[in-house]
Amino acid sequence: MKEFSYQRPSRVRDALALVADEDGARFLGGGTNLVDLMKDGIETPTRLVDVRRLPLDGIDDAPDGSLVIGATTTNSDLAAHPEVRRRYPALSQAVLAGASGQLRNMATVGGNLLQRTRCGYFADASQPCNKRSPGSGCSAIAGEHHNHAILDWTDHCVATHPSDMTVALAAFDAVVRYETRDGSHEIPLSEFYLPVGESPHRETALPPGALITAVTLPAAAASPRSRYRKVRERASYAFANVSVAAALDVDQGIVKGARIALGGLASRPWRAHAAESALRDAPAAAGSFRVAADAELSAARPLRDNAYKVGLARNLIEAVLTDLARRAE
Repeated sequence: MKEFSYQRPSRVRDALALVADEDGARFLGGGTNLVDLMKDGIETPTRLVDVRRLPLDGIDDAPDGSLVIGATTTNSDLAAHPEVRRRYPALSQAVLAGASGQLRNMATVGGNLLQRTRCGYFADASQPCNKRSPGSGCSAIAGEHHNHAILDWTDHCVATHPSDMTVALAAFDAVVRYETRDGSHEIPLSEFYLPVGESPHRETALPPGALITAVTLPAAAASPRSRYRKVRERASYAFANVSVAAALDVDQGIVKGARIALGGLASRPWRAHAAESALRDAPAAAGSFRVAADAELSAARPLRDNAYKVGLARNLIEAVLTDLARRAE
């Protein structure tokens, strides 16, 4: 590991100044992703600015009814919060599915948003990887890719976003708040993550030196009967093969609205707009759920070894929606 300096400011403006003053400076939350990448020599910051002393933790109700989650709130506190469990249960379920208890106790909400989209080749400096070294190529396309993307990938990268939390946040129309030296800003999560394109090393729309301060969940997105389900290769901590965060509004057997987001299929949390549109005013029945899943997955482009994800995603979407429909009866 390369030598670096470490500072722990207590004011947001001081943290922003410390990062702005040094090109190699990085913010540090729980360190559950960044520190691992530093150990592998993939990330080599010259300065770490620890943000955990900043007044950015806690979960509060806003006057408009939205829920504001501070960026340094731990994943454990997020999953256990009574209002999250009551109004946005799929988010609590997603966080609990995402990592071990030890990691959840350290990981922060802001850090979870910024964990790198990656695969095994990203951490292997002996192999080409456009994320690690732009222009070097993508080893996974012709190599090991059984758990890689089937949606929206390009020849430049086929890795999938690893976060469970952000899949649920996508379903709930979350908004990311951040601070720069110019002031406070916000961006919808739907615009926060960039498409792979030709620059997979650029993963978010955050400007350089920006500090995430909070995530807002709109009151209108609250879905007490929402659910998150994840399929993975082992019961212990593992990234998703496919995951689904969903909420269903059913009235007299007819779907009046749906929220669906998918994980494990693309380089970013995938909001299933085609499936949601297909469900609107359709019977809350297995046939409708299968049609909706097929509408979303019609754009899938499997690689050599991951075509199984299409069927797996279809079945998981149908199973989650069926469960939600039964609860609505």
